[in-house]
Amino acid sequence: MKNANMGLMFLLELGVLFSVGYWGFTLNAGWIVKVVAGLGAPALFIAAWALFGAGGGANATFPATGIWRVVLEILWFGGGAAALYAAGSTVPAVVFAVVFAVNAVLRIIWKQA
Repeated sequence: MKNANMGLMFLLELGVLFSVGYWGFTLNAGWIVKVVAGLGAPALFIAAWALFGAGGGANATFPATGIWRVVLEILWFGGGAAALYAAGSTVPAVVFAVVFAVNAVLRIIWKQA
């Protein structure tokens, strides 16, 4: 179960990238803005995760630990849920947020965080 929970976290990480890309491509704007936002938003999220959160912090350039890790995860995964909501996908946004919350609680209980 613990390995499955960590696998779920990886899928949630990919879900964040999909969500922010989806948000960018669904903007009510010209196609250039959609392409820039649809590709640029995931690129910014990847950069932030690589700098502060990759590999649970072990592979990060500036590992976020303690409360800063909590803040990073809330911003990262919350950003994915917010992007889905902003794209008009309310139910998937709520499901994403709930799955992340359950995953985070289980990681704390099982000392995976």
